[in-house]
Amino acid sequence: MGKPSFKDVSSGFVTGLFSIPEGMAYASIGGFAAPLGLWSGVVPTILGSMFARTVLMITTLTSAIAFTSHSVLESAGLEFDDVGAIATMTVMVGIVMLVMGLLRLGSVMAFVSTAVMTGFTTGIAVQILAGVMDDATGYAPESSNTVGEIVETILHIGQWDPAAISVSLGTVAIWFIARMFRGLRKLATLIALILATVIAVVSAVDVELVQDIAPVPSSLPPITLPDVSAIPHLVTGAAAIALVALAQAAGISASVPNPDGSKPDASRDFSAQGVANIAGGFFGALPAGGSLSRTGVATSAGATTRWAGIFAGIWLALIVLAVGPWAGNIPMAVIGGLMLVIGAELVIGRKSDIRLVWGTSTASAAAMVITFVATTMLPLQQAIFLGAIISIVLTSVQSAKVGRLRMLTPREDGDWLTSDPPAVLPSGRSTVVHYYGVGFFAEVNRLEQEWPDTHGATDAALVVSMRGSLNIPSATFLKMLDRKAEQMRADGVGLVISGVPIKLHDMLERSGALERIGPENVIPESDALLESVTLGLARAEVLRAHQAGRDTTES
Repeated sequence: MGKPSFKDVSSGFVTGLFSIPEGMAYASIGGFAAPLGLWSGVVPTILGSMFARTVLMITTLTSAIAFTSHSVLESAGLEFDDVGAIATMTVMVGIVMLVMGLLRLGSVMAFVSTAVMTGFTTGIAVQILAGVMDDATGYAPESSNTVGEIVETILHIGQWDPAAISVSLGTVAIWFIARMFRGLRKLATLIALILATVIAVVSAVDVELVQDIAPVPSSLPPITLPDVSAIPHLVTGAAAIALVALAQAAGISASVPNPDGSKPDASRDFSAQGVANIAGGFFGALPAGGSLSRTGVATSAGATTRWAGIFAGIWLALIVLAVGPWAGNIPMAVIGGLMLVIGAELVIGRKSDIRLVWGTSTASAAAMVITFVATTMLPLQQAIFLGAIISIVLTSVQSAKVGRLRMLTPREDGDWLTSDPPAVLPSGRSTVVHYYGVGFFAEVNRLEQEWPDTHGATDAALVVSMRGSLNIPSATFLKMLDRKAEQMRADGVGLVISGVPIKLHDMLERSGALERIGPENVIPESDALLESVTLGLARAEVLRAHQAGRDTTES
C-alpha cells in the first residue's frame, strides 16, 4: 500500500471528524439510532480503503443507503432498533457485493454510458447540497424533490435563521481565505471546521449542535451478531441496497481518479465493499458504500493514497473514544457550510463532462438530463434502473448506426479505394464490399437497404469482406445473410464471404448456412490484412466462369 504521508494523516483526521455529525445525521434520517452512523465509519471505512481499487473512495453510510435500508426493514416488517436484524442486513449486503465482485460483474458498469454516469453523479452532488439546506440556513424545506428543496429554501430567504446562516457563511469564508494561501490549501477544510467551531462556541451562538441530534458516545464499536431468522425477509432488500451502494461507488470512480493514474476496477471495488460490510455487520455498522460527500471531504483535505481512508476510520474511533462528547459541540451550521463547499466542488468538477456530453449528440444530452432528473426526483434504486435502461437504448441506437457496407475497388498500385456500395449490382464483373459492424440485430434493416440489388444482374459476383468486423453475430444477422445468399443463388449471382472469423464460421456450419452458401465460398480470416479479400475476389471470378459455362451449355 505504500507509506502514508502527512496529508493522508491530516485528511483522515478531517474525514474522521466529519464522520461524527454526518454519520449520526444520516443514521437519524433513516430512522436508526444515531451511533450506528458512527460505527458505519470505522470498520467498513478501514477495510474498504484497504482493498478498494478506487484508492481515495471512502466507504461508509450515505443518505441514499440510509433511506434504502429504512425502506427494506420497513417492508420486511422488522424493527429499526433490532440490532440483530440490522447486523443481518449489513452482512447480507456485503455478501451480495462480494459475490458480484468475485464474479467480475463490475464489468457491467462499462455498459453505463458517460452521459448517464454524468447525470447520475451530478444528481448525487446536488442531493448533497439539498441535504444540508436545513443545517446551512436554519430553514427546513418541505419539498420531497431534491431540486425543489434548494429552490424552496432560496424562495424562503426571509425565514432563514440569522445565526445558522452567519455560522455557515462564516465557515465558507474561512475555507475560502485558507484556500488563498498555497501552504494552507490542503488544510482549508480542517482549518474551517476547527476555527468556525471555536468561534461559534466562544460566541455562544444559538445554533443546533451535533449533540442535539443524539449524545456522542465515548466507546468503540460494539460486537453485534446477525439474526439468522431475519435472512428470508431481507434477501431481496439486501440486493437493492447493494445496487444503490455500488452505483454510488461507480459514480465516485468516474469522478475521483486515482492520484497515480492507475485505472479503476469496479469488480475489485465491489469485493472491497463486500468485505467492508460483512465485517462491519459484526461491529454495529449499517450498510456502507462509496460516499461521494466524505470522499469529497478527504480529497479536499489533501488525501493522496488509500491511507487517508484507513486513517479516517482509525481517527473516528480514537476521537469518539477520547473526546466523543466534546465533538458534540460542533455546530451543524459549520457542517452545512462545508458541505455546501464540497457539494459545489463536486458539481463544478463535472462541468467538463457536462459540456462534453452536451456537445456530443442530442441523444446523449437527453440521457444525461433524464438521469439527472431521475436521480433528484425518484428513489435512487429506481434512478439507477432507469439509467441502465437508457444506457442500453443508447448502445443499441449507436450500434445500429455502425453497421454499414462500403465498396472496395482495387487500384493498379495494389491499394484499394472505398466508396458507397452500388444500389444495383453491376453485370460483367465481381464487386467487393466490406462490412463494418458487430452483427447486432438492429443493424439488419440498414444493411438490407445498402445491399446491392442483384435482380437482373448477369455475369456478376459479390464478395462480402467481414475481416475484423463481425464480433457478436446475432441470429437476426445470420438469418439475413442466409436469406441474401438464397436470393442471389436464385438470381444466378455468385456470393463469396471473405475474412470470416472462426466463431462466425462455426455458427454458419451449425445453422446449415455454410452448406447452402458453399464451404468453398467462405474464406477464413488470416493475419494478412487483405489476403482474404484477394482470395475472395479470385473465388468470385471462378464462380462467374462457372456460371458463364452453365449459361453457354443451357443455350
